Amino acid sequence: MPKSLLEQLPEIVAQGRKEAERILEGLEGRYRVSLQTREVVLPARASATTDWVQHQARQEQRDGSDGAWANRLVYGDNLLAMAALLAGDAHTPSLRGKVDLIYIDPPFDSKADYRTKVTLPGLELEQRPTVIEQFAYSDTWSDGTASYLAMITPRLILMRELLADTGSIYVHLDWHVGHYVKLVMDEVFGKQHFVNEICWWYKRWSAAASTFQRMHDTIYFYRKSENYRFNQLFQPLAASTAAIHGNTRRVNVPDDSGKLVTVRTEEPSRGVQMHDVWEVPFVVAHSQEQVGYATQKPIELVARILEASSNPGDLVADFFGGSGSFAAAAEGRRVAKDGNKSVYSNAAARRWITTDLGKPACMIMRKRLIDLQARPFLYQAIGDYQVEAAKATLGRDFRMGDLSHIVLSLYGALPLPADVNPQRNLGQIAGFDFGGKRGSKTLVLADSPNKLTGMVTLKKAVALRDNLLGGWDRVVVLGWNFEPSIGETITALNDPRLEVLVIPPDLMDRLKKKGGIDKLRGQVRFSSLQYLTIHPVHRQASAGTAHPGGVAEETLTVRLKNYVLLSPEAINLDDDNRTKLQQVANAEPLALIEYWAVDPDYDGQVFRSVWQDYRGNTASDADALRVVSTAVVSTPARPGPRKVCVRVVDVFGFEAEVVATVEAA
Repeated sequence: MPKSLLEQLPEIVAQGRKEAERILEGLEGRYRVSLQTREVVLPARASATTDWVQHQARQEQRDGSDGAWANRLVYGDNLLAMAALLAGDAHTPSLRGKVDLIYIDPPFDSKADYRTKVTLPGLELEQRPTVIEQFAYSDTWSDGTASYLAMITPRLILMRELLADTGSIYVHLDWHVGHYVKLVMDEVFGKQHFVNEICWWYKRWSAAASTFQRMHDTIYFYRKSENYRFNQLFQPLAASTAAIHGNTRRVNVPDDSGKLVTVRTEEPSRGVQMHDVWEVPFVVAHSQEQVGYATQKPIELVARILEASSNPGDLVADFFGGSGSFAAAAEGRRVAKDGNKSVYSNAAARRWITTDLGKPACMIMRKRLIDLQARPFLYQAIGDYQVEAAKATLGRDFRMGDLSHIVLSLYGALPLPADVNPQRNLGQIAGFDFGGKRGSKTLVLADSPNKLTGMVTLKKAVALRDNLLGGWDRVVVLGWNFEPSIGETITALNDPRLEVLVIPPDLMDRLKKKGGIDKLRGQVRFSSLQYLTIHPVHRQASAGTAHPGGVAEETLTVRLKNYVLLSPEAINLDDDNRTKLQQVANAEPLALIEYWAVDPDYDGQVFRSVWQDYRGNTASDADALRVVSTAVVSTPARPGPRKVCVRVVDVFGFEAEVVATVEAA
């Protein structure tokens, strides 16, 4: 007879502890997990009417963006993200014991639909999650609630490691798994450190059912120690109480005999101490707060948590970021209701970290924070994600050659002999002989996931094609990550016997799920690269000295020319939607761009965006389904050439960049 979930729970917690301990032990290792900064975002969305005050504020923000701390939006598995935060790096020391507040809203419905709708001009597509996301969700629910608890346990343990001794954690759940997760939290944080079970009560349209209507979620509030931070919140007096006692504050003071008596003051009443049932309106479809994310939580809800358990300047984190409500509230965004109208205000900000595994969620958060004119923040990803995935699949002692061998095999190439292939990253595909004629011979090079494939690799591949073992008819380079200028590099080489293809980023996840190479053979698609082209950048000196300090300015005008999508067959769509997508890509390729940004002084390492536009930004034009195709960027003048980098992210989350050197005006 199978064990009940209650009987499985001790083993689930024990296994979760072992997994967390392995991660913690690896923090001191040579190959510890790190975060890679993909973009330093200095929010400055495109606007048809940017006034002088806005311009000055943006420039001051840009000038002050090199402080000791930068907020972080991280794309990727939160288990790896937390490992990286615990490990620290050259720029940021370990955050172990440094986080003052954690709020998480993990998925808690096994039947949830994670498909996203992509609206293009004249067309609406339905995209299934990426394979990485699908595997994460399917692993979470593969054995029902037991799998869910196995997923959440090591993550809760790492969160406890990140929390300061005065810190608190709030875990947002509902009736599906809440009662089981509370048992795990009792084990991880200690039953004695449970503080409150908060009931979020909301009203929404109900459907006929043979049950009481489900109108609440549950939020479990735990502290790390007895000495935890808590700021008492108040709620308005009940109307009946106010009618009897008035709305002024009453205090106890000693009379002449020393006895405490209650007296009324002129000070307005703070209300009564807030109780643990919170009535906060749901974010409905027509709400001003709505950002188009299915499980979006209201800012009013998460702001209460921030106000109660953190102070301005504290470090707070949300490791299931979703719609970005927590990050927005941490930036100081506040929303109150005036009848059916939302009234926005600003409060003192916190430092924040937020992560999510979903590309749509990360894009929504990035756009939302730019809309709010947030302080500069980092957009990061898990460094060497494929290496970490390979460790999970092949074991911690795997060699890079093992991974290259797998890639070559799945592409259909046979490895070359060891004497000419010491790194085990070269393979061959030999043609057939027809009538005594030799068939074509193809050399295949599988590049490493911990480097960027670029000009050096491509030149090496061409040299090997021409010289190794008597020469080859063509060479195929398979890459994981690419230099920003890879499109320009391929164009400059102009070699019809060179082909560059993308290794699916979810390859190791798929291999782990399928259980071996043989079961995956024939199912892996290696796609052509997506790439961007722009018109020549126009550089012009600006009249006047608008920059603070009297420094002259100049204007860069950047115009998008064309965007070629990653092979449509590599996108997770059904055949009908894929055909429709191809039609849009052919007719209006720039309509596929979700977001684009400009760095006027690219250093070749970190992309610092000082101008952004994205679909839905109607401040730039009235078209919510397209980005503007021209950016006008004002920047401090400088002598000599400038290296301008332009980055686009398409509606499916794929990125492309182009770098242009612009001579002095």
